[in-house]
Amino acid sequence: MLTMDDIIRDGHPTLRKKAEEVVLPPSEEDKKILTSLLEYVINSQNNEMAEKYGLRPAIGLAAPQINVSKRMIAVHVTGDKDELYSYALFNPKIISHSVEKAYLKSGEGCLSVDESIPGYVPRHARVTVKGFNVNGDVVKLRLRGLPAICFQHEIDHLNGIMFYDYIDKQNPLKPIEGAIEIDR
Repeated sequence: MLTMDDIIRDGHPTLRKKAEEVVLPPSEEDKKILTSLLEYVINSQNNEMAEKYGLRPAIGLAAPQINVSKRMIAVHVTGDKDELYSYALFNPKIISHSVEKAYLKSGEGCLSVDESIPGYVPRHARVTVKGFNVNGDVVKLRLRGLPAICFQHEIDHLNGIMFYDYIDKQNPLKPIEGAIEIDR
């Protein structure tokens, strides 16, 4: 079971590397890693488990955050209609996105970043993501709102990008013109 001790922190070189594609069909080891990512996210949202094991709550986690430079992410988040998006994906890609932008009113956080970094992070309001589940089957998702933002955040980790790279350094809390503000 993954814990906060397995999460590497800001400044670690793996967080800035472009992760390698996972060879499909996936190996048993890669399946185990992918499953453990989703398990962490689910456990971190369970108050009892989080307290018992000292887990910081998360809605997503990428393999580079546990020092595995491979293209794997896990997301466990509810959308604005309370629909659950619980996915663990190999080689996820954004295959299309809206021109319209969105951002979280509360800003973004990250398990690999211990301090709070205030600021708005511009994201695409809608994305279509394609990847492969633990069995190597194709998964295609059309996302909007918080799930869309979460998937973009995790896929950025696979490309060595941190959320704060997008924040306007001069005026971090300046509302993003024409963007949808998501209050979650």
